[in-house]
Amino acid sequence: MRITVRYPVLRGRLVLRTAGDWERDVEPLEATDEGAVFEVPTSSQTVTFKPCLVRDGAFFWSQGADYTLGRFDPDAEVWPFFFAEERGRVSDVMRFERDGQAHAVRVYLPPGYDENHLRTFPVLYMQDGRNLFMPEEAFGGREWRVDETMDRLDRMYAVRKVIVVGVAPIERMRDYTRPGYGPYGDFLVGTVKPAIDRAFRTRPGPADTVVMGSSLGGVVSLQLAWQHPDVFGNAACLSSTFGYEDDLFERIEREPKRAIRLYLDSGWPRDNFDATNAMRDLLVYRGFRLGDDLLSWSFPEGSHNEDSWAHRLHLPFQFFFGRAWAASRARG
Repeated sequence: MRITVRYPVLRGRLVLRTAGDWERDVEPLEATDEGAVFEVPTSSQTVTFKPCLVRDGAFFWSQGADYTLGRFDPDAEVWPFFFAEERGRVSDVMRFERDGQAHAVRVYLPPGYDENHLRTFPVLYMQDGRNLFMPEEAFGGREWRVDETMDRLDRMYAVRKVIVVGVAPIERMRDYTRPGYGPYGDFLVGTVKPAIDRAFRTRPGPADTVVMGSSLGGVVSLQLAWQHPDVFGNAACLSSTFGYEDDLFERIEREPKRAIRLYLDSGWPRDNFDATNAMRDLLVYRGFRLGDDLLSWSFPEGSHNEDSWAHRLHLPFQFFFGRAWAASRARG
């Protein structure tokens, strides 16, 4: 099995250690100052290994859990780090002004972001930014635990690493409903996203840009993807109040289908269950395919609150950023 390790080797060299013999170095077939390629023999369906760095007589194991890849993984490529913490970090508040008022924005950067500067990242833009990372900022002290969930999925090697941008509204009812969600979307597209793309190592195309929210934040997320599919190629809408102060049902019914991927969910019985199912059915009627460019879930006893959204957050993360989904799409 061929494995590519991407890392800026300023000094020293990369080797692999594998579960076949954790004491023996596997030397690369080829190496550059940006990484190395290894050939690992295997008689099983998986290979478990760790990239290691040999530098100035010292030996460093990569941080985090062991990597385990399947023999038929179409993307046997890893981006290790050796000296940074195993947790991502959340930035200080950044402020973006609109009409004389400022949106507060925090950015989550994944583990190893600062050390392994070769890697670029998809970006997730999330609504209700104060509720995502810190209980002291969140409504009722309950937050989505976005950074903890991303870190855990990364340790599982279940998702690609992702930059998360949490944008707080100025006036939630204005920003997330018609007609105010039009100017809010223009602000994200014209001001926030270009600034994020300049400041961080992003993958700026629509296929690698996701927008996500819950309740009215789910409504505006679908509005953003539908209105700007060339910017936001994916949207996740949790417990969304579709049909309340928006025109999405009418637009989706009469306008051309967009080349976007969508995730919908709701709790049952009183978590916008009927509105979410109606939107799902309309999207299927318009040509979206369940399990391909549309995923929809219903959660018995799911509630309309941050704890419930935090509990199921891993599902849209895996749909948009999961290695299994990426592999299935790569195979066509």
